[in-house]
Amino acid sequence: MTQENPKTPEGDRIAKVLARAGVASRREAERMIQAGRVSVNGSVIDSPALNVTAKDQIMVDEEPLAEAEPPRLWLYHKPSGLVTTAKDEKGRKTVFDSLPEDLPRVMSVGRLDLNSEGLLLLTNDGEIKRKLELPSTGWVRKYRVRVKGEPSEDMLKPLRKGITVEGERFQPMTISLDRQQGSNAWMTLSLREGKNREIRRAMEAIGLTVNRLLRVSYGPFRLGELKAGEVEEIKARVMRDQLGMEHEAAPAQKRAAPQRTRPGSAGKPDGKPGGKPTGKPVGKAGGKPARKFAGKTGGKDNSRFAGMAGEKPVERGAGKPAGRHGGKPAGKPMGKPGARPMGKPSGKPGGRPTGKRSPRG
Repeated sequence: MTQENPKTPEGDRIAKVLARAGVASRREAERMIQAGRVSVNGSVIDSPALNVTAKDQIMVDEEPLAEAEPPRLWLYHKPSGLVTTAKDEKGRKTVFDSLPEDLPRVMSVGRLDLNSEGLLLLTNDGEIKRKLELPSTGWVRKYRVRVKGEPSEDMLKPLRKGITVEGERFQPMTISLDRQQGSNAWMTLSLREGKNREIRRAMEAIGLTVNRLLRVSYGPFRLGELKAGEVEEIKARVMRDQLGMEHEAAPAQKRAAPQRTRPGSAGKPDGKPGGKPTGKPVGKAGGKPARKFAGKTGGKDNSRFAGMAGEKPVERGAGKPAGRHGGKPAGKPMGKPGARPMGKPSGKPGGRPTGKRSPRG
């Protein structure tokens, strides 16, 4: 006699629901649960091994859980000198302190250390964060690296094969030596994982010191010409295509966007996802508004994706007629074949005739 498997509980794991609502990543949500900061239907829980449905009343830090808004994704050009953490124990300025006021509460996809700069992805969805950080996703992270010294191809071989530093194994890196510039050298480096200070530690292991590190792309998303401190949102359709979310069901009910709050500022809603912005464009606080997608001409979206690097942007005026309508013709006026070339023009339209007047009838 076979024993039937117990029925799977309805709903989703509580940590997944918290992540989906933008409270935190799933791992951080589990820590919050274990710290007794989450209650379900009036009872504090201490284990993430619980499924919940829309009927359950969930509280986080004694506040009702906001409805999950549709997932969104942003590109952010992180400047050097900011730490990628929500709160720094040493009191240093963080990435989240520097984001525009009208941006909703977001989480970073991975990290860039204090002195690193370049592309950092931001999202309001903990599940997207988790998905993009997993090495199994296989997305390539590309960097421009400046090192002090004169590296040779032989020096870089250990990094291309994979190297172990202080007992930690780093996967093979793709490296091209670009140019030597005085006592420094520039190279382009790609990897598929992002361990703590991996590039700096790997370079130190072969006798090189990194003095500048700039991430230029993360999977299909690239930094392009986004300036330091600027933020730019990825279109919802593009995000779904790139993340394989095209066939995922949309949320049954739109949730109120959780707002980032700062001292003396309550924050303003960001507007409808995918619609026209209701306020100022998202950009560097106090600076220029964020640019539109580079390559968006004529209504076509040629946004900055690494997979589209070989395509030329649509140039202004492409396909424009040779002359202006009603203006000066582009070529010479046509005459009868074999006829004498025409002389001076007969005059301005509406001006005095150049010949004799015809007799009045």
